[in-house]
Amino acid sequence: MRVVVLSDTHAPRRWKACPPRVAEHLRGADLILHAGDVCVPSVLDELAAYAPVHAVCGNNDGPDVVAWGAPETLELDIDDLRVAMIHDSGQKVGRAARMRRRFPDADLVVFGHSHIPVDLTEGGLRIFNPGSPTDRRRQPHGTIGLLTVADGRLVTAEIVPVD
Repeated sequence: MRVVVLSDTHAPRRWKACPPRVAEHLRGADLILHAGDVCVPSVLDELAAYAPVHAVCGNNDGPDVVAWGAPETLELDIDDLRVAMIHDSGQKVGRAARMRRRFPDADLVVFGHSHIPVDLTEGGLRIFNPGSPTDRRRQPHGTIGLLTVADGRLVTAEIVPVD
């Protein structure tokens, strides 16, 4: 299963429409995960034209994004891989242990908020932040995440530049 992971798109200020380099990765996706700070639900509708979307709400998301179907946290099964999603995972120090306590059954926790890409395994838990495709802040590039999942395993995970 091919999964595209986004976060912190910050529309309409940063995301006017799906950037072409993001759209290239969305074509052929089986699933899209958005880790919050969508800001307007039309982004989720735009993404849903490519593949089914699961999203969580971020600190800049309002009731309209929640009404679209973006809860504060989400736990789902992707081809038998247990995935949890949250926007703000808290400070860097102790993050993996904190996420393990919050989501004890998860194999992978997807988060956003910092705009800083992270792909780390610690204590048997993989934590993954795709960064932001449109608001790179102090990062050299805007980024998204690409996951390949098969038979309950995360086969590949990569963070790719899209600007």
